[in-house]
Amino acid sequence: MTLSMSVLAIVALLFLDFASFQPNRILPGEGVALTNALSLQWSLPIFGGAVAIAFLSWRPTYNAYLVMLLTATTVIALLPVMAGVFGLERAAEGLRHGRAALGGGFWLAGFFMALIVVEACHKLQAGVWLKLASVIVVGGAIAIAYHYGALEKLSLAQEFHVRQRQFVTEMGAHFSLVFWSMLPSALMGMALAIWATRSEKARRGLFGVLSVLQTIPSLALFGLLIAPLSYLANEFEWLRAIGVQGIGFTPALIALIGYSLLPMTRNAYVALTGTPEPVLEAARGMGMSESQVFLQVRLPLAAPVILEGLRIMTVQTIGLTAVAALIGAGGMGTFIFQGLGQAAMDLVLLGAIPTILFALTADALFAFLTATTRGAP
Repeated sequence: MTLSMSVLAIVALLFLDFASFQPNRILPGEGVALTNALSLQWSLPIFGGAVAIAFLSWRPTYNAYLVMLLTATTVIALLPVMAGVFGLERAAEGLRHGRAALGGGFWLAGFFMALIVVEACHKLQAGVWLKLASVIVVGGAIAIAYHYGALEKLSLAQEFHVRQRQFVTEMGAHFSLVFWSMLPSALMGMALAIWATRSEKARRGLFGVLSVLQTIPSLALFGLLIAPLSYLANEFEWLRAIGVQGIGFTPALIALIGYSLLPMTRNAYVALTGTPEPVLEAARGMGMSESQVFLQVRLPLAAPVILEGLRIMTVQTIGLTAVAALIGAGGMGTFIFQGLGQAAMDLVLLGAIPTILFALTADALFAFLTATTRGAP
């Protein structure tokens, strides 16, 4: 796999546009491959890294995978820095107000290198600290390059620079929606799962309702909530006083809670009913009460599967929260829809990339917690 990924990365760098230089935010620039975008001294580390990975992939050993991991991580860290150098060089040629946009070659090469990192970590059976070190190297390189101005001509960095305050605000709104929808969803999901374990009739009806709710498209559900919430806000002053409106935070929160219930409830139900009966009988035989059996035996054994449900719920909620920007709830989706409306792809990426990173971070955190509860961190 690493051989094919490295070859595809080389092809992307050779034949696809690495970047383009636009005279301004509106006018498109002419795309150039990496060989034409940068001089040999700047492009050689990236090409050399991809070729080295392809060479090591012929006879992969433990040490070879370790070198591949370090090389692919370095290439990913270098890609945005090299794109920034391209922008600075073009600006120095007289287009001081221009900006460099990232091309397909850049994104595909980065994607294939990321797959190589994942494959190498899998082959090395890397622990969480090695994976975290790779993320820190890439993030640290980008942060240092941005701090010292190496990325100032990148269009994505320019969009961030002029919207720093709004970026922080929308990021906070995104975090807030995710947190306040997850908290009640987790509690309600656990309560519903316990109820389902005690009644077969309740189980069938409950999962039927939650499954139907899950099939409603997110935009349709957001829209359906606008009219009743607007009516309630007009009829009851105390609802208006606490901020309930037809658009904004309230309908987004209700919809996100509704979507989160099925994965949480289903996983909790499967986890609670999956405890072997002999184990429960042994606990009761030791004199434990039913509440002690639940808290000291059933719940700890069910914890890994419940955490899997939380992981699925969190990643799903982070993605759906971006859509909630359409009804005025804020969040990173604000940049995505503004960018789509203005045909500004860099503005779309300003909202999309943090959302993806947020979801990946949550996924990795819950995967680590799940492995920890299973005794295999």
